[in-house]
Amino acid sequence: MKTLYLLRHAKSSWKHDLSDNKRPLKKRGIQDAKLVSNYIKDIVAAPQHIYCSNAVRTTTTASFFVEASNLKPQQFTTHSELYDFSGQEVMQFIKQIDDAFDTVMLVGHNHAFTSIANMLGNKSIENVPTCGFVAIQFREDHWSKITNGITTQVVFPKQLKQ
Repeated sequence: MKTLYLLRHAKSSWKHDLSDNKRPLKKRGIQDAKLVSNYIKDIVAAPQHIYCSNAVRTTTTASFFVEASNLKPQQFTTHSELYDFSGQEVMQFIKQIDDAFDTVMLVGHNHAFTSIANMLGNKSIENVPTCGFVAIQFREDHWSKITNGITTQVVFPKQLKQ
């Protein structure tokens, strides 16, 4: 079995005159990343590896999940292919994940992550919000063969603030 965690980056700031991939998190984004990462660590198995877009907002978001999961530095890598908004490159990336890993987390962007969550999972999700987390499980031994899975967790920051 393979388990895929999709994590959209936390709320980023438009306050600075920076290129898109250099934008930092807002204060709310940092708070949400702490909130969701601390919640997630208690309800799902830690990922064996976190693959992350190379944007500042994704790497910063991912750092909270790396810490909460007690991952080693070599269990976290950035990839420019995950700086994708359509989902095509992300899907190609997923299909090439090393089969030695059964549980992985991808940290990236919308609209890609909402599309992929709906394409691969069995729950309809209108929008994966910033710092939204979706877990999808597959009855498959090879990442290259995954198609339809079961959405096992959907956690959005708003749910945890009620």
